[in-house]
Amino acid sequence: MNAEKIDVTGLNDDGITWTLLATLYLRAWESRAERPILGDHHAAEALDRIDYDFATLERRLRPRSNQFLVALRARRLDDWSAAFLARHPDATVLQLGCGLDSRMLRLDPPAPARWFDLDVPKVIDLRRRLYPERDRYRMIGASVTDPDWLRQVPADRPTLIIAEGLLPYLPGGDVRRLLQRLTDHFPSGELLFDGMAPWVTRMIKVFHWGVRDGREIERWNPRLRCVAQVSFGAGYERIPVRRYRLVYRLGNGIPTWRRMSQLFRFAF
Repeated sequence: MNAEKIDVTGLNDDGITWTLLATLYLRAWESRAERPILGDHHAAEALDRIDYDFATLERRLRPRSNQFLVALRARRLDDWSAAFLARHPDATVLQLGCGLDSRMLRLDPPAPARWFDLDVPKVIDLRRRLYPERDRYRMIGASVTDPDWLRQVPADRPTLIIAEGLLPYLPGGDVRRLLQRLTDHFPSGELLFDGMAPWVTRMIKVFHWGVRDGREIERWNPRLRCVAQVSFGAGYERIPVRRYRLVYRLGNGIPTWRRMSQLFRFAF
């Protein structure tokens, strides 16, 4: 990484900064734990390079408790991604709405795998200053709902598509069209994403699309087959702090709590 401090105030005009830095901050915080779940030291290094009022961010985020939600989700997706790459070392990986996530660095896929990260141009401009492109790693600056960017991603290999913290923010029609474009473009692979229950999207207006069960998606996109569906709190045994581990264990026994946010793995 480069050494100079990076000013992110230019992103404030469209509300991107909070979404970008909140997740990055929680991952960086969690990486400093004695027994981290994710251990994303790349996030900690990136955070040290950004010029921002993190004291205010910390007061809003309450990272002592909220770090575990982000870490468990990312770890599950990392594990699924690593398993796919072990089966397909020549895969193409496409991460949608990548933000400042360091998954490519965390997984460090071997040659000849290639990796594409996509987000809106402002985010990619910032990302390039933190995580420079290199051999077999490219960034694409475009809206995920714009169909034209997909032409930049070759469709000649098994493809892993990751959409962490993205689909719930899109209208339902956009989600359907996006998934259809992806399965039309790529011949085979897997799709990993997180989704909110519909009742959560009705309560929290920043979310627009909800899903109860993977079979709903199978019905409107027959190419997608749900092979795993787990609660956001699955893997709570990894939480190193006893009181929070107990909260997650108790919550995981309540169906409404367990299903309010889930992680999905689809094959196509």
